[in-house]
Amino acid sequence: MKQAKSRPLPTNRQIEARFTLIRTLTAAVIALAGCLALILTVSEEPWEAFSAFLFGPLESAKNIATVFETAAPLVYAGLAVSVMFSCNQFNMAAEGAVYVGGLAASAVAVRLSLPVVAHPALALLLGGAAGALVCFLPGLLKVKLGATEVVSSLMLNYIVLYLGVYVLNYLLADPQAGFPATERLPETAKLPTLISRTHFHVGTVLAFALCAVVYLYLYKSRQGYAIRMVGQNEKFARYSGIKVGGTILSAQLAGGFLAGMGGASEILGSYSRFQWVALPGYGFDGVIVATLAGNNPLLVPLGALFLGYLRCGADIMARRSDVATEVLSIVQGTIILLVASKLFLQRIKHKYIVSVAEKREAQAAGADAPAAEAEGGAAHA
Repeated sequence: MKQAKSRPLPTNRQIEARFTLIRTLTAAVIALAGCLALILTVSEEPWEAFSAFLFGPLESAKNIATVFETAAPLVYAGLAVSVMFSCNQFNMAAEGAVYVGGLAASAVAVRLSLPVVAHPALALLLGGAAGALVCFLPGLLKVKLGATEVVSSLMLNYIVLYLGVYVLNYLLADPQAGFPATERLPETAKLPTLISRTHFHVGTVLAFALCAVVYLYLYKSRQGYAIRMVGQNEKFARYSGIKVGGTILSAQLAGGFLAGMGGASEILGSYSRFQWVALPGYGFDGVIVATLAGNNPLLVPLGALFLGYLRCGADIMARRSDVATEVLSIVQGTIILLVASKLFLQRIKHKYIVSVAEKREAQAAGADAPAAEAEGGAAHA
């Protein structure tokens, strides 16, 4: 009688992937439970407020489109941060790259006259190039001078901001606007809207398509392999012949280009003028998205959509109830705190790994027993 085949045991990589998902989902549930507890404490209509927060984004096609609109710049920023973090480079200049990418795209839009397709395409490319330059500088300082990229990139964000505000006020400002802003973006430069009465535009679709491109770059190309090797063990990568300095710079350029494209896409698809006089915050949000995704480009859309869903729900809740949108900051902070904590659910994971290892040993012992019996029978004969 044939024995039923046992199910194949998961590999260590599969176990890590499963527990990453479990940790993220558990963190989200705990954060939402804390949010509900807070709403119950401060609101006179807690159930109505929580219902608007949790289900409001699904009430209409327009609200669903708003979730995707909100998530689009977060996808660009999350991809940018994921590439740089995969190289173990904590470059925070994605924030400045988003800003300068939007400014560069606006300059192309209002200063050049081009055909319909070429105009936004050139604006996106130059916005990406400007963002790549911003993220390249902290990488260059680290490779050449040993400067810590965290500090230099954070300081660079404000240098970029104030230079951008100067350019906006003195080189690109529209004197008829009445506030710091460029001239109105021409229709030839705008990204086409795909859903009427929303800002769901071509740049939103491009953001999600880029996730597959970045995944192939990181996991199926030689340069992506070098980036991940440097991120995992820089000394081993150098010993293996990988040019560590060049790899670090290439990761910063790729990440900055994605962040710059994100800023350009947001301006060309959702604004009639460039009017940012402060950092938009998308680069820092990209850190949250990349953390939720575990730096996996294919999971970045899920992290961005989750964050976009929460923000859309918080706006609806604030309009319909007496609970402010600042509740969202508590939810975000709780999720990131738990996801980033290495000890969260770590004991359960270790017990599962030990259990799988014991099963592997038992299977190996069971497979060796018939072979040993056959050898014994042959020797006796």
